Amino acid sequence: MVSIISLGGSIVAPDGVDTEFVSRFIRLIQTYTGEAGGEERKVILIVGGGGPARKYQQAYRNIVDNPIHDDQDWIGIMATRLNAELIRAGFAGLCLNPVVTDPSAEFEFTGSVLVAAGWKPGFSTDFDAVMLAERFNARRIINLSNIEQVYTADPKLDPNARPLDQVSWSEFREMVGDEWTPGKNLPFDPVATRKAADMGMEVIAAGGRDLSNIQAVLEGREFFGTRIGPG
Repeated sequence: MVSIISLGGSIVAPDGVDTEFVSRFIRLIQTYTGEAGGEERKVILIVGGGGPARKYQQAYRNIVDNPIHDDQDWIGIMATRLNAELIRAGFAGLCLNPVVTDPSAEFEFTGSVLVAAGWKPGFSTDFDAVMLAERFNARRIINLSNIEQVYTADPKLDPNARPLDQVSWSEFREMVGDEWTPGKNLPFDPVATRKAADMGMEVIAAGGRDLSNIQAVLEGREFFGTRIGPG
């Protein structure tokens, strides 16, 4: 069984690297993959860019008069790769393969953990997660970020925004729109949303810092978060 986790850069490196969280998260995955009994458990982690991506993208926008979307994306992609290399190295003997930077290419997955990062402009690492889920026949993506649930609107801007336990893909698409904007902070990016909806996949959006809640999601128990799709 392969679990796909989109690990938000906002929890890996909100500003600098959150080494305490990263250490605890690695131990959780080590325990999860090592306590499978007769069942082989594998985990694919797709790591976002977080604070470094946002800072360098903003620096680029400050430097040039007419920022180019692809250039902003490439800056963010490089931040995801830096974060991903840190996570890969942290797993030592469990992650035996290089960081995946192209989910459509041929690569090996020989350990218990595989780490992936940003691919190319036009979407976030959420889309990479959907592609890897499709490749490894996973019907579910666990999307971990600094947002514990999906809201009907941005709660920072709308005091009437309500948290949702479940939302259909059609409803979610109305919320996030169809256009990708580099650096935009959404529960799941619009390009990934279209593909996941077309595949009838389920995405579980949950806060990434509550490790006991993450363990509950991995083990199929009751959890706090939002189920997105199908429908």
